[in-house]
Amino acid sequence: MEEITTEEALRRIAVGSRLYDVREQGEWDDVHAPQATLVPMSELSERWTEIQPTDEPAIIVCHSGMRSARVVAALEQSGVPAVNLAGGMVAWEAAGAPVERADAQRERGHEH
Repeated sequence: MEEITTEEALRRIAVGSRLYDVREQGEWDDVHAPQATLVPMSELSERWTEIQPTDEPAIIVCHSGMRSARVVAALEQSGVPAVNLAGGMVAWEAAGAPVERADAQRERGHEH
């Protein structure tokens, strides 16, 4: 299974790769990458076809990289090219990549 850094993920997203977050709704609501699409791991068996790679494999992220690694393995077994974002959202935030937070959304009046 291929793992990529946040910096590599940002480079790939800039040229068209898609980022999928497999955490649960509450985790997503707390903080997420604005470029990501939420497909919770708990719903993966029904929704895996929503994960659409482009010319590049889909990038899968979770909190720290463990769940996303399991999702990448499952997707690859189903024939869907995917890579794991090493370190998950922890690494994403540590690298200074953009995030959206629930508290910031509330401040702007966008309750979700």
